Order: sequence, then C-alpha cells, then structure tokens
Amino acid sequence: MEAFSSKDMAMKAQKKILSHMASKSMVHMFIDDNSSEILDELYRVSKEHTGNRNEAQKVVKNMIKIAVKVGVLFRHEKFSPEEMSLAQDFRKKLHNGAMTAISFQEMCFWTFLVYIHSHKESFNTLTVEFTFDKNVMTGQLTECRDLLLKLVEKHLTPKSLDRIRHVFNHYSDPELLTHLYDSKGTLCANLTKICSGLNRMIEEKKL
Repeated sequence: MEAFSSKDMAMKAQKKILSHMASKSMVHMFIDDNSSEILDELYRVSKEHTGNRNEAQKVVKNMIKIAVKVGVLFRHEKFSPEEMSLAQDFRKKLHNGAMTAISFQEMCFWTFLVYIHSHKESFNTLTVEFTFDKNVMTGQLTECRDLLLKLVEKHLTPKSLDRIRHVFNHYSDPELLTHLYDSKGTLCANLTKICSGLNRMIEEKKL
C-alpha cells in the first residue's frame, strides 16, 4: 500500500509555516484525525481520477497549507470585523456544500440499493442522473472559493491565492464530481468515507 499520510504532511506544513508566522508554542495540529482521514480519501479520489500521484499530492498539500495559514490568521485575530463577516458567510457556504454532498451521496446510495433489488437483470443500465446534479456541487464550491479568496486577499501572497484556486478548481471539476458520484464507479467507497467524515464534523460543529 502506498505510504501517504495527510496527517504527516499537515504536521510538516504547519511547522514550516508557524516558524515564520507564530510562536513555537503554537505548533500543534490544526487538522485533527477526522479531517486527516477526509484528506486521505480526497487524495485517493484525486489520484484515481487523474491517474497522477504527484498532482494528487500537490492538491492535498495545497489544501493543508491553506487550512494552516487561515488557522494562523484566526488565531492571531488578523481579520477585521468586515472580514469576520465574510468568514461567517464562508463557513455557512461550506456547511451547506457539505450537507449537499452528503445528501447526494445518500440519495445515490439508496437509489443504487433499490435499483439492484428491483432490476438485477439489468444492473449495467443503472444511472444516478436524477439524484446527482454536478452543476449544484460545482456552483457551491465555486462560491466557497470566491468567498475565501475575498477573505484572505489582503493577508496572503499571490502564490497562496493560486493554491486556493487550484484546490477548489480541482474538486469542482464536473468530470471529477461525476466520477465520484457514479454508483458503479471506482470511488464509491471513498465517497462514503468522505461523507461519514463530513457528518462527524457537522455533528461536532466544526463545519
């Protein structure tokens, strides 16, 4: 099995970033075990979809760097009241996006079970086009991207802003989303784990 751990990558990234942006006492995990499990699954999704291990690692590494840098800005209270309002809007949008992702996954799963129970002879004709709308997901992720860019544009470098665009553009790709929500595809198990992790984050009020 490939030795890839988003948790290890997160620790390395935050040590490097915090050595420049914060005191040594603040070096700790911004990304918990549940979040790292979600990131690991997102890495596997990217690797499977693109067939490119380096690209998959790059997009997850960029996601971790963004999370750590934004976390540092919050910890040091660098955002103005107006920016904090934007941060709340971003969090709400991210929450709604997670709820949409979970809802589509559940609908896809139950449609799959009902279909194979009723149409065992015609399994290969199964489609989920009535339960998954890639345009909804793409739109929500794009809105999240734009809100986050607006929130941090005065605080982060152009290179960091490009990382944000890279991450959101990658996961809002309609072809990737269609692959991810294909009931007969290779990513069903990954999607289930991602949505389980998102559910835990929502229950713990972290999302």
